[in-house]
Amino acid sequence: MKPAHILRVLLAAIVLWTPCALTAQSLSDQPYETRSFSDRFKTLRTQVEGRELFPPIIDLNTNEHITISFDEMTEEVSYLQYSLVHCNADWRPSALSDLEYLDGFNTNPIEEFDFSMATFAHYVHYSLTLPNEDVQFKVSGNYVLLVYPENEPERVLLQVCFSVYENNILVAPSVTSRTDIDYNREHQQVSVTLNANNYRIQNPYNELKVSVTQNGRRDNEVIVNRPLRVQGSQIFFDHDRNLIFEAGNEFRRFEMVATRYAGLGVSNIYHFDPYYHVELTPVKPRSESSYLYDQTQNGRFVIRQSGASDSDTEADYFVVHFTLDSDPIPGGKIYIDGELTNHLYSPYNEMVYNPQTEQYEKTLLLKQGSYNYQYLFLPDGARTATAAPVEGNYYQTVNEYLVKVYHRAPGERYDRLIGIGMSYSGR
Repeated sequence: MKPAHILRVLLAAIVLWTPCALTAQSLSDQPYETRSFSDRFKTLRTQVEGRELFPPIIDLNTNEHITISFDEMTEEVSYLQYSLVHCNADWRPSALSDLEYLDGFNTNPIEEFDFSMATFAHYVHYSLTLPNEDVQFKVSGNYVLLVYPENEPERVLLQVCFSVYENNILVAPSVTSRTDIDYNREHQQVSVTLNANNYRIQNPYNELKVSVTQNGRRDNEVIVNRPLRVQGSQIFFDHDRNLIFEAGNEFRRFEMVATRYAGLGVSNIYHFDPYYHVELTPVKPRSESSYLYDQTQNGRFVIRQSGASDSDTEADYFVVHFTLDSDPIPGGKIYIDGELTNHLYSPYNEMVYNPQTEQYEKTLLLKQGSYNYQYLFLPDGARTATAAPVEGNYYQTVNEYLVKVYHRAPGERYDRLIGIGMSYSGR
């Protein structure tokens, strides 16, 4: 193996196994987000049964189920338990007690697990389906699943966010690139029309909250609580500058489903004990390029190993090398964004500039599959990242916008999620 490869592998090992500095306690005053608090737990997935690429949200009054799964990088089973927290629109705990939002016990074991098979990286795959025989949802809203060691609820290992809604109103969002700040240039504007013909809202100007997210990101989520106008049973959220989003660019893609060949976006694959390593094709910033359409998964990933009968346990973990061929960008940091990093910004997914290669580099330990990702720039002191310096903003970009409508009538103590809608820009 080339010396450069050996050096990169050793650096990767240091990065991959650095203990996570974040804890549930240090984030207790922050809104809940999907994340792991231990490097042992990877590949957090939240899927609606039968709808693989649908956002993590199910209908309260149907037979829909949501499956949460993850891997623990170990050869032995851990005895894990879970609890559920009900949250308001801002993902902070509501005023409801367990008995008010759940039917059943709120401390239950995770009993479904399987061991990895014929993989270099040994792991235990856990899965949990909700609702189940032990616990069912009584009310709509946002929920957080907390996973912890048996009888140690204070030691949260990971948390997963999802939502449960009531189909009480019709939610009709639309997206245009002809925004209130520019015309077919760098932004997209969302408008939302609600039809509450069969549902009573006494005062739409004071009782509603409308949340809009772009491709599952939480850092640029917008919550508006005052419509532009109301006409009978129709409620309009139009020409609101808060609902203008950067257009961004299509997600980048790579695929690593086999060891026999380099898949899409992969330049090289090799084994260096104990793992396979995947070098992604080095990429350049696209901010000065022309827009190019590419059909993507809106930032999501799919676990898959070619030829496997069960990819959940037969897919291996590879050390993936990301390379961005760019000069240093001052005033902030560059992060790998997508469902693969839970849309978070932390040292785990921060690109590091290497003055010797004059490139940004990062290694992540990822399970075999098909992935979407992008490079976002987070200015110093900011909470919302931007695509502008690296990916660029192009009005033609296809983005997925999820709209959730919350209602709190006078006297109620939580935000009911009374309807959802989805729209795609550029379609």
